[in-house]
Amino acid sequence: MTDASAFVLDGAAIADEVLDRVAEEARALILGGVTPGLAVVLVGDNPASQTYVAGKGRAARTRGFYSIQHNLSSDTSEAELLALVRALNADPAVHGILVQLPLPKAIDSTRVLEAIAPAKDVDGFHPINVGLLSIGDTSRALIPCTPAGAMILIDRACGRLGWTLPGMEAVIIGRSNIVGKPMAQLLLARHCTVTIAHSRTYDLPSVARRADVLVAAVGQPEMVRENWVKPGAIVIDVGINRVPDGRDASGKPKTRLVGDVAYTEAAAVAGAITPVPGGVGRMTIAMLMANTVLAAKRALGA
Repeated sequence: MTDASAFVLDGAAIADEVLDRVAEEARALILGGVTPGLAVVLVGDNPASQTYVAGKGRAARTRGFYSIQHNLSSDTSEAELLALVRALNADPAVHGILVQLPLPKAIDSTRVLEAIAPAKDVDGFHPINVGLLSIGDTSRALIPCTPAGAMILIDRACGRLGWTLPGMEAVIIGRSNIVGKPMAQLLLARHCTVTIAHSRTYDLPSVARRADVLVAAVGQPEMVRENWVKPGAIVIDVGINRVPDGRDASGKPKTRLVGDVAYTEAAAVAGAITPVPGGVGRMTIAMLMANTVLAAKRALGA
């Protein structure tokens, strides 16, 4: 790490707190005769996807969930995948369905994601859940896991710094449907003044420097530098990028994980910051489990 002055938001520890709460809620459901069920679908043999899916399944099983994983070959047709989604929609033992992205190029990801029943869409990507979030109806929406986890980290930082969010200026770098746009909706719902910035934003560093809360979700290694960060700001780094890191003793190339923020530089001026790894990424799986329990409760009318 560094001798930074910023409060470091320990995503692993905070995720464990969320998972402990989820496990308690799952136990209560199980005692009532309902086991939260999560189905994860993996198409193909992408190594990163295999790792992510294994982590999600492990987290579900250790919290007492009914966890099933469907591993489909890379030559699975779109029709076959859609048929599986329809079957999972109809299965009362399954409360959450997650189709791991990316899918093979021959499959229309949008069509597959839209086929998932909105009430079981624990990733929060279905247009109905997107629309509910956009109108502020979180009582019915399932919120995308990464932005939901980032909000918990922001609240933890505010508690540490003695801040309240209403009236704060938030800048999100990145306009993806998965992180940037839902992050903006969540911050708007908390009465922040929100700017969504991106690669074509004029004078991006000066826009970022206005932020009391700066969220970087652009997928560019260490793009956000020290002079992009307002002194004392909360910096949430959603990026996970693998970059070269010399060679090992045998001469093979090594890599390391970095975020979208130049951590050491930014931590020297920020008030609170998330590290990479160990920050937002750990929260994503925790919120997936939380969404699955929430979906199970809603299925019971709770």
